[in-house]
Amino acid sequence: MVIGVLAVQGAFIEHEKMLEALGATTFEIRQKKDLEQHMDGLILPGGESTVMGKLLKELELFEPLKALIENGLPVFGTCAGMILLADELSNDEKRHFATLPVTVRRNAYGRQLGSFHARAQMKGVGEIPMTFIRAPFVEQTHGADVLATVDGNIVAVRYQNQLATAFHPELDEDPSVHRYFLQMCAS
Repeated sequence: MVIGVLAVQGAFIEHEKMLEALGATTFEIRQKKDLEQHMDGLILPGGESTVMGKLLKELELFEPLKALIENGLPVFGTCAGMILLADELSNDEKRHFATLPVTVRRNAYGRQLGSFHARAQMKGVGEIPMTFIRAPFVEQTHGADVLATVDGNIVAVRYQNQLATAFHPELDEDPSVHRYFLQMCAS
């Protein structure tokens, strides 16, 4: 299994380590020619979604990646990755890939000081640790399945080939969410 990891900004190395520990091969996507490599799935890591969106366009990665996602390539977006996938942001007019039918609130839990840890059930995965850092959450779904909630807020969703979490499973030692994503890539 080969997973491409967007590596223009954000917490991409942690995803690579988690996936490699599960037996997957990873490569970093930094420029357009990196997309010539075969991949069974794509990771959009946490980071700063505005910066990532700008770099995706400047590096000419935006259109090819959007096409891959729309054509069924499994994608997993964490935190900023969720924002990149969302078809609507309730507190920002900017849109990025807009392939995931959800309305997301950016920085829903406040600034860096609003970061926290929780344990909750995730459908298809079980009870897992969840690390939230300046995290968004889903205010509304328009067809995506809700996989997890924390304090009444939707923090994980799936829609067809797309998985998105408001939390950072790559920052915890539990590989369950990444294993779930690899199973998506294999089916």
